[in-house]
Amino acid sequence: MTTIIRKSMLSVAGLAFAGGISAGPIAAHAAAPTIDAKPVAVVQADKPDMSKLIPHGTQGEQSRITLNGEQTDDAKAIIAATKKAGLPERAAVISIATSLQESKLENLGHLGDANDHDSLGLFQQRPSSGWGTPEQITDPAYATTAFLKGLKQVDGWQDMPLTQAAQTVQVSAYPDAYAQWEQQAADLVAQHWNS
Repeated sequence: MTTIIRKSMLSVAGLAFAGGISAGPIAAHAAAPTIDAKPVAVVQADKPDMSKLIPHGTQGEQSRITLNGEQTDDAKAIIAATKKAGLPERAAVISIATSLQESKLENLGHLGDANDHDSLGLFQQRPSSGWGTPEQITDPAYATTAFLKGLKQVDGWQDMPLTQAAQTVQVSAYPDAYAQWEQQAADLVAQHWNS
């Protein structure tokens, strides 16, 4: 009985049994197996469903900007932080649209007289309002996690129009401005969520 189990275990491990144990071909002159090599297509993971990314449809006229490499990296950082937080693609859309409105996806430092109070980073978060230190809120991963923490505290954010969810977290003087970036944010999430 032990021999049968041993032979089964060896065959599972890919070892041949022929009067002894040997790894590889039993005879040195054994013919190499032929492989019917057919090209295999690489299948990219499915892109997120647009109806989940924009469940309410876009509101109002949409804006779009051409992104440079740094802005694209910032969008990817927002997506990575959203995934790390265990939140769905819709949270990334809201986050990216918010950042597009607040900073055009640029990790802004102190802008001197052009600064809105002490607002910094991708989301124009303010150290004086408790978002974190200047070093923290100019770190894209930290800033996104802070934004998402605020978003999770909004009851029903998943079912709200984007501008309402973003405004509840950001408390902006221009609450409807976030909506104009929803399509570009959804396109970025669709493009980079599974990459």
